[in-house]
Amino acid sequence: MSGRILKLTVGYDGTAFSGWQVQPGERTVQGELEAAFSALEGSPTRVHGAGRTDAGVHAVAQVAHVETALELPAERIAGALNARLPDDMLVRRVEDAPEAFDARFSATQRSYVYLMSVEEDPLWRNRRWVVRKRPDIEAMRAAAETLLGEHDFSSFCLTGSEPSHHRCRLDSISIEWQDELGGMIILRVSANRFLRGMVRSIVGTLAEVGRGRMTVEQFRDVLEARDRSRAGATAPACGLYLEKVDYSGEV
Repeated sequence: MSGRILKLTVGYDGTAFSGWQVQPGERTVQGELEAAFSALEGSPTRVHGAGRTDAGVHAVAQVAHVETALELPAERIAGALNARLPDDMLVRRVEDAPEAFDARFSATQRSYVYLMSVEEDPLWRNRRWVVRKRPDIEAMRAAAETLLGEHDFSSFCLTGSEPSHHRCRLDSISIEWQDELGGMIILRVSANRFLRGMVRSIVGTLAEVGRGRMTVEQFRDVLEARDRSRAGATAPACGLYLEKVDYSGEV
C-alpha cells in the first residue's frame, strides 16, 4: 500500500441490504463497496465507514475511507467504482484525504432525517413510515426539545447494544410538516454520535407523544429513566436516512 487515503461519499437505497457492515452470507453496503474496490485494485481492499446503518436504512451521504495504491485521479476512481456497483448504490464523490483521516473517528457530527407519512403511496414504498393519522406536531416538537444537549441515551439504545458509554450530545432536532406528496413529517436530528437504533427509538417514542398516548413530561421521564423498556416501539427502518457526516476542516 502507498498510504494514499481516499474519502468516499456514498448514497444507497437500504431496502435490499442487511445494513452497512459485512456479514457472512448477507448482502451489505460495505461488502459491495469492498468487492468493487478490490476488483479495481486487483487485491482485497478494506473499506471503513463513518457509521453502521442497520438493515433497511438509507443514506444520502454516507462517508467511508480506504487506503489504496491506486494512482488514478480521484474523479476517475468514482466512475470506475460506479461501473462495478449495483444500481441501488452510488459513489457520489471520491476525494484525496489527509493521511490521518478516518471516516468514523474523524467525524465531528452526524445528521439523520426521518420521514413519516399519513398516506400510502407506491412511489414512496420502503421510503417512509406510514402512520395513517396526522400526529400532534407541536407536542412532538416540545418533547423533542428535551433531548437537546448532552444526555445518557440508554432509553433510546437497542437492547443488546453495548457501546463503551451511552452519552451523546444532541446538537439539533427539528420536526416539520409539508403538505406536498400526500402530507409528510420530516424530522431532522444531528449529534456528535448516535447509539445503535437511537434515532428510530426516538422517533417511535415521539410518535407516541404525537398520538396522545404519552405526555411531554412522560417523554422526559423516559429519557431520564435510562431504561429502554420505558420508550416506545422502534420506528421502521424504511423512513431513516443518514443525511450528512461532518468533519472539522472538511476534506
